[in-house]
Amino acid sequence: MRSPCVTPAIVLRSWPFGESDKIVSFLTERYGKVTGIAKGAKRSRRRFVNTLELFSLVNLRFQDRPHSALAFVYACDPIRHFKELTTSLEKIAYASYFVEITDGLAGEREENRRVFEHLREGLIFLEENGISLSFLTFFELKLLKFSGYQPTLEHCRRCKKKFPDGSQILWHFSPRDGGVLCGPCSTLRKEAVPLSSEALGALAELQEANSILPHHLALSPAILKESRPALVRFIQFQINKELKSAPFLEAFSCA
Repeated sequence: MRSPCVTPAIVLRSWPFGESDKIVSFLTERYGKVTGIAKGAKRSRRRFVNTLELFSLVNLRFQDRPHSALAFVYACDPIRHFKELTTSLEKIAYASYFVEITDGLAGEREENRRVFEHLREGLIFLEENGISLSFLTFFELKLLKFSGYQPTLEHCRRCKKKFPDGSQILWHFSPRDGGVLCGPCSTLRKEAVPLSSEALGALAELQEANSILPHHLALSPAILKESRPALVRFIQFQINKELKSAPFLEAFSCA
């Protein structure tokens, strides 16, 4: 018998299966997204105690099963529980949104260490620093970049007009076109979301930032009001479904 695969992993989702089992979806460091069956997880006091809760960072041991899309989950050893993330509705809303969009953008069994590390560091930042719409926007932009869905913000997707061009024209964000459109080109997309030059410039700078969140790049309330709808629509378009956690998140608009 082959030895089980061992990798750090973050619990994305879990749901009951039968009387005693659970199906669990993990984002792993080495194997991408892995979904498996944890036998006896509802009753186990050894292999799965306090390790299959949402947001948990664990050391996962699993084995692929012949002729089945579900792996066999042997055990999970706790690394970090992120207990502080469940101490307030605000943190639960943010963490749930982080996990949902990562789950939607990450491919099944597509190894992407940067996406795993980004989610892990995002949850750590949220637990240690609290909620912030500026950080949320940064998290979204970097996740889109690491997962291969980075929107084009430096020029119009249709005519290639560069930003900034010295004018104060109103730009538009088009999920269907994969980025921004200049004023004239935006007339072809009624669903495009308007963005001022100030908002577009702030998003472009934030997208290229290297650290977890440069303090000087904190976004103003006015820029957040413009950019939040654009990014949420773009992510929903890429995932191709409504984000269940988005309405819950909207209730907490602390910047």
